[in-house]
Parts: sequence; C-alpha cells; structure tokens
Amino acid sequence: MLNNLMDYVPDGVFSVDTEWRVTSFNRAAERITGIRRADALGHRCCDVFRASVCESSCVLRQTLATGRPVVNKVVHIVDAKGQKIPISVSTAVLKDERGRVVGGVESFRDLRLVEEWSRELQQQHSFSDIIGRSAPMRALFELLPQVAESCSTVLIEGASGTGKELFARAIHNLSPRRKHPFVAINCGALPDNLLESELFGYKAGAFTDARRDKPGRFALAEGGTVFLDEISDISPAMQARLLRVLQERVYEPLGGIEPVRADVRIIAATNRNLSQLVEQGHFRQDLFYRIHVIRLELPRLCDRREDIPLLIDHFIARFNRLKTKDVSGVSDDVLARLMDHEYPGNVRELENIIEHAFVLCRGGVIQSQHLPPELRIGSAGEALRWGKGMSLRAMEKLLITDALRRHNGNRQKTAKELGINPSTLFRKLKELRLPPPPRKPAV
Repeated sequence: MLNNLMDYVPDGVFSVDTEWRVTSFNRAAERITGIRRADALGHRCCDVFRASVCESSCVLRQTLATGRPVVNKVVHIVDAKGQKIPISVSTAVLKDERGRVVGGVESFRDLRLVEEWSRELQQQHSFSDIIGRSAPMRALFELLPQVAESCSTVLIEGASGTGKELFARAIHNLSPRRKHPFVAINCGALPDNLLESELFGYKAGAFTDARRDKPGRFALAEGGTVFLDEISDISPAMQARLLRVLQERVYEPLGGIEPVRADVRIIAATNRNLSQLVEQGHFRQDLFYRIHVIRLELPRLCDRREDIPLLIDHFIARFNRLKTKDVSGVSDDVLARLMDHEYPGNVRELENIIEHAFVLCRGGVIQSQHLPPELRIGSAGEALRWGKGMSLRAMEKLLITDALRRHNGNRQKTAKELGINPSTLFRKLKELRLPPPPRKPAV
C-alpha cells in the first residue's frame, strides 16, 4: 500500500537497505531520471543515480552515519540519456519497529524548470547554451573564450535567427565584465531621434517633455557590454556619433554640454554584409574598421544540418519543462522533413516549428500532422532529400549520431540498424571524432 501511495507523490523517492541496494523506487523517480523501476531495484544506488556527490560526499551516507537528516541540498545526477539534471535532495534514516536502522530514504525534486524560469527572468546565457557539434560551430567555440577575455570590439555577422544575441551574451558572460550589465538595443527598430536618446540619454529641458534626466543605454551598461543589433540600419548621422564613442570613448547626452566617459565594451551585429555596404557607400568605412576588430560569422542552419537532431532534442527538453509535457521525440518522417527544410529563419524557425508541434501533440512522439501546414509530409514514406553541399563525411556523421540517439547510445542496436559490425561503428566514432554514447545504468 505504501509503495502504491508513493507513486502519487510528485517528488522522486527511493529507499536503500544497509548494503546500499535500492529497495523502492517511485514513479516520479522513474520520470525524473529516465530509469525504469525494474532497472533500479536491487542495484546499488550509486550505479543507478551517478550523482555528483555519490563518490565524495553522499548525502544519504552522511545521514546514516550521523542520524541527522539532510534537507533540500542541491546536487546533480546523470539521467539515462547522459544528461546532467539539477535536483534538491532530502534524506532520512529508515528504522524497523524495534528502532534498528534498516536503511535510508531519499526524496528529490527536479530543479530544471526552476533553472529555466530563472534564466528566462535574468536573460543570462553561457557558453553551454549554444548547441552544436558541427565543424563551423566547433570553430566558433574555440574562438569564444579568447574573444571574451579581450576588451576589443566584436562584429557578429549572420542571417536572422542564427543566434547573434545569444553569442553576444555568451561573450559577455565569459568576459571580465560579466558582473556588470549587458544592455541590448535593436538599432533598426528606432528612428534617429529616438535611437540617439536611447543610446546616450538626455538632460532635463533638452526638449519639451524632458522634465528630468534620463540615462541612456551606454550609462546603464557602465562597466559592462552594449550590444548594438542590426547596426547596418543606422543613418549616416548616427554612424558619425557612434564613431566618436568608439574612437574617444566619450559621448554627450542630448541637451548636455559635458562629455561623459563610456566604460563599455561594444558588440555589434548585423544580418547584412557590411563590407558590401561600405563599397556601396551606405556605411562609413572608418566606422566599419572600428567595429571590425574581431569578426564572427555565424553559419546558417542549412549549413550545419548535422546539428538539427541536437537542436530538436534541446527544444523538446526545454518545452517539456516549460509546458509540463512528456514528449519523447519526433518520428522518423518528421526528422526527415526537418532535416530537409532550408530554414530561411534558421534556429529561431526550428524552435517555432517545435513549439507549434508541442501545441498539437497529445501523445509521446511528434508526428507529421503536428507540424505547420507548409511542412507536413504528403506520404509516410517520403524520402529524405539532403541539403545541397552536404559532404559524404557530414552525412555519415549525421546518420550515426541520429541512430545512436534513437537507441539511447546502444552500440549493438545502432550497428545493427546501420548494417555494420559494432567494431566498425567504434572505428567510425573515432574517425569522425564523435563523442562516446551515454552509458546506461549498470544492470
């Protein structure tokens, strides 16, 4: 009866005997960890959970040694898919009717949703938030820490939806300025007079409705970073004002007479080719060279198709947390359609597609009927059409990665599906420099 009742508790709960073998494992524990009850019962808890504290400072071991419970200690476990999950744990000693210690019990709460909400509120992003294993992304990952450590101005070029602001935030959060504000502004969304007051602020009396001083974005970002999105859209007059800030590190608020020093790092971004705009006379050459100190070019999603399965898994996990659903993945037909799409909206478009599918999906797997109308597949057997310019090596990488994902890292099943020997698969993993598949719990 107690075990049945525990299945209705929203937190994960498990118990162990004095030999650290799992004696109970409730339904919430299965859901949070991705580990079946049958695979947990009878096994040592450290083999099941692989928590960050198992080896060095097991909280349940502390409780059994001291008799004192632990309440809401934050640790990390690794689930069945190899993903790191933050949880808060509480522990207690289990005794029989005679008062003898017969084991321990631990409850744990999934903190992924809390972390997601916190990140959404704070709008903070780190290096690990950028998803990708393709060659273009790995090249950017190698550059990011070095770019972040410098104080130089950065120009990020890339099509809409490639994640320019995400990269800018990652640079800021890896930099020595990370304890100071990151302030973003879309330069193309405002006319000149509003953009000037937004960037530099104004003094009381500067114009009719200016009853008090208002600080601009440069003042708000003091000590931190200003992100100028769509810098290619600003007028020649504003280009001249920005040039002065970059050259002399000073600016004047509207209606001000004293120059103000700007201790900020500038990261600019555009979805257009600035060098071409310079040649056409639409962008100042001197300003271009000021912001072109370090240039990062973000690849389009269709140029890194091997990252699409990773991004799909990332968005599914994210929407599962935000929408409290339990969608396990996409069907093979949907994956084929998503791999074939050209993505003019890039990563943002893929995210919107997955969110659309979440609204319509009532089961555990996203099917073709859950996709937006323009992406729905006419027949279940529609062939996958690979994107133009995809190399044989990239295609091979993609097929192996996706097969491993579908089989939760099981090499035997993956090799069988691909029609190759397991030893051949192991050699391919080394040749293609693919990370080893996640290990499943010991059974």
